[in-house]
Amino acid sequence: MSEPSAELSCYTAGLVAYLEPQVPDIRDRLAAAVRLRVRTDPPDGGLAFSHHARVDIDGRGRGLVHRGADDWAAARAALDAELARHGAVLAVGNTRHIPWSPSYGGAQTSHWVVLRRHGDATWHVRDDFDALTPHGTQTAYEGLLDDAELQALLTPLSSTTAQAVSRDRHALGEAAELAPYTGYRWLELGDTPDRSTPEGTWVDGPLPALRLVADTVCADPDALTRYADDIWTAARHQRFRLASRPEAAGVAAAAAAWGSLPQAVRFGIASAERGRYREGVVRQAFEQLIGTVERLESEQREETGR
Repeated sequence: MSEPSAELSCYTAGLVAYLEPQVPDIRDRLAAAVRLRVRTDPPDGGLAFSHHARVDIDGRGRGLVHRGADDWAAARAALDAELARHGAVLAVGNTRHIPWSPSYGGAQTSHWVVLRRHGDATWHVRDDFDALTPHGTQTAYEGLLDDAELQALLTPLSSTTAQAVSRDRHALGEAAELAPYTGYRWLELGDTPDRSTPEGTWVDGPLPALRLVADTVCADPDALTRYADDIWTAARHQRFRLASRPEAAGVAAAAAAWGSLPQAVRFGIASAERGRYREGVVRQAFEQLIGTVERLESEQREETGR
């Protein structure tokens, strides 16, 4: 296994692990593609987040598309067919049924893993996600599973939320059609529709997006809870981007401010659960981050103008 994909989500950690054999510089490409965009009018209401441009489209215009099957035998055959074509497949696991997940036996959400074959009856599973999550610490995993273990790992979700569906829909960076949640799910390499003009109304860029999110969540602990995972994901990707140019002026301060925001969000949620929401702590973290990003962008403009 390569080094764990620090500061990535489970989606981008899986995406990097899947693409790396064919695209050796995928980490640099992803760092360059990181952005923060927030849609204000998604179909399910609320907000939708996009954390990076697509990096999976190849020179022939093919990219990853979501697929699914209600029957395990059909899903297994489709996984084998994709492996025969391309040597690996991104599969969608369920954290409640992933033994190395801190959510094992508890919270369920989509989680990407990379599958390869290891003989006729064994699957090689790779999961590069490495993070301290609200449910505990997950470390990267690589191992072998039999058919029954893999079937359990890919157990369809029994319930989900609008925010979780939105994260799945934008996991590749742009909105994509999802396979039904009633079945086993995976992604295949195929023709992708042209989405050069994204649907909806988007607020583009870290500063405008942060201001919008702060206005949405700081005074509303329920909204803070709904979008906590999106804020955490944004912070990780922004820190991943900043780590690609550590010597630039202002980068260390920006990385620290991005790292502090999810901590303040978790504190705010915990205080709300205790009945004494500490709005000031959350608002201060947003204001500090916004100020730090403003200074970083100003320094970058001055550097470019020299």
